[in-house]
Amino acid sequence: MRLSHAFFQTLRDAPADAELASHKLLLRAGFIQPLGAGIYSYLPLARRSMDKIEAIIRQEMNAIGGQEITMPVVHPADLWQQTGRWDSAYPELVHWKDRAERDMTLAMTHEEVVADLAKRQISSWRQLPQLVYHLQTKFRDEPRARGGLIRVREFTMKDSYSLDADEAGLDQQFEAHRSAYHAIFRRCGVPAVEVSADVGMMGGSKSVEFMALTPAGEDTLLLCDQCGYAANREVAAFRKPAPPAEALLPVEKIATPHCKTIAELAAFLNIPASRTAKAVFFVADAAEGRQAKAGKGEQNAASGVSSPEFLPVPPGSSSTRLLFAITRGDMEVNETKLRQAAGATALRPATEEEIRAAGAEPGYGSAVGVRGALVVVDELAAASPNLVAGANEEGYHLLNVNSGRDFTPDIVADITAARGGEPCPTCGSPLHAERGVEVGNIFKLGTRYSVVLGALYDDPQGVKRPIVMGSYGIGVGRLLATAAELHHDQFGLCWPASIAPFQVHLVLLAKKAPQAEAAADRLYDELWGAGVEVLYDDREEPSPGVKFADADLIGLPLRITISARSLEQGGVELKRRDQAERRIVPLAELLATVRQELTSSA
Repeated sequence: MRLSHAFFQTLRDAPADAELASHKLLLRAGFIQPLGAGIYSYLPLARRSMDKIEAIIRQEMNAIGGQEITMPVVHPADLWQQTGRWDSAYPELVHWKDRAERDMTLAMTHEEVVADLAKRQISSWRQLPQLVYHLQTKFRDEPRARGGLIRVREFTMKDSYSLDADEAGLDQQFEAHRSAYHAIFRRCGVPAVEVSADVGMMGGSKSVEFMALTPAGEDTLLLCDQCGYAANREVAAFRKPAPPAEALLPVEKIATPHCKTIAELAAFLNIPASRTAKAVFFVADAAEGRQAKAGKGEQNAASGVSSPEFLPVPPGSSSTRLLFAITRGDMEVNETKLRQAAGATALRPATEEEIRAAGAEPGYGSAVGVRGALVVVDELAAASPNLVAGANEEGYHLLNVNSGRDFTPDIVADITAARGGEPCPTCGSPLHAERGVEVGNIFKLGTRYSVVLGALYDDPQGVKRPIVMGSYGIGVGRLLATAAELHHDQFGLCWPASIAPFQVHLVLLAKKAPQAEAAADRLYDELWGAGVEVLYDDREEPSPGVKFADADLIGLPLRITISARSLEQGGVELKRRDQAERRIVPLAELLATVRQELTSSA
């Protein structure tokens, strides 16, 4: 490609709303152009890098038995309605009616379609296992698009789906994807760590996220250097302290004027926050075929924590309920854990009117006397004796409130957020927090979709059984942006050779030097002929300083500068983007040198 005819321009400054380094540099270097919030055009440089990322993905997916297909981006509503995912609980889905008044959606994932395909294509155990994947543009009505390509509304994704006869087969495909993903990220210059994560709207039994560690990341990860424990803060556990052993004291109502926060209450009573009970109210949406039933639960023999009994909710419908969460005052509610414990698909903060309607008082709330709410208590708060809790009356609290005596929780579970410094749940060593960008995820779906959609097969005895599914995703644009976030300096991008849009940036300094221009043209053709990808800055107007600044900004692995001076010195000037050294290389040795440098920088 010649820069004199390139369909992009570099910018001296990034737009004021660009915050992340990757966003700024991809805009300034002419890789992307915004069209709307979270919607981008990928210009020639970005397209070439994304083609290389997609080629790497295809190679690694094919290596584990993947078969590439293409599925529709527009889906009729009925499949999503049958699985319970066509619902207001998923506002990221874009719905509309076609001219025949049929409900349609723009897909952001394809579990329903794959299950429907499996229903039509697979009838016998002999046809299993299967692994299909595609690379496709998707749309998600993301409410907080930010960070350039890190969080967008329209995006390209590799999603693959495994189909197996049993859980053992799913386990094998899960592990195959785990290995393939590490290979993909390594080849793209984006090392990633695995963390346990929430299954979210996907459902199923297990989710693992692949995180690139960078301060630009939106997710907080809790990691243990001692034993390797790693989890997204959404689901991270920690070893909680043993509550004190005390006799249960009688409840006593006391005046606590102007003590609406835990900090104010603890200071007023001169007690640690750990001696208080924190009350947080939410409104929960229940869908996906289940609804928490207050007052019922079953005990988990392994953990001693009760889990909710669920009542069926018709597919496509939802119900809402006030949810009262209680933790110890020195801890914070983890909304993901709370949502899982309550069997909800979404949570929102309750209004003061909704709180008062349940018999509670904002700022002075407790579970004592609350009516009509689902009460979820953290396991540590439930086991801690004689806590100070709200009296559900302005300006008053209750001393010595005890779960099980003074109120009956509907659900007792781990609903607290882990923090850096807390003991690791596995070995007890201090956890530390890191920021990360999610570059991939893998899910064990089990039979969550196949049962509902009738994706069954005949086993060797002729018994119909549901196909066991897995789902696996990688965002291509996000992977590109993460590589930019990890590989840049104060001058611009520094692409890994494997995904750089071109391998060589050829800079011509040819004012009043026709012999240099002729040599550069020949060199451009010779390098391309030898399979070396070259971006040729043949522009006449910019000064050498501008050309060099653009080369640093675009960030290709090698820069070759040809000028009358370099020819007089016996060749061309060669510089690696990641090194300050420049050296003259004879033209006769250039191709071999370029290949050697590209190999060493890969």
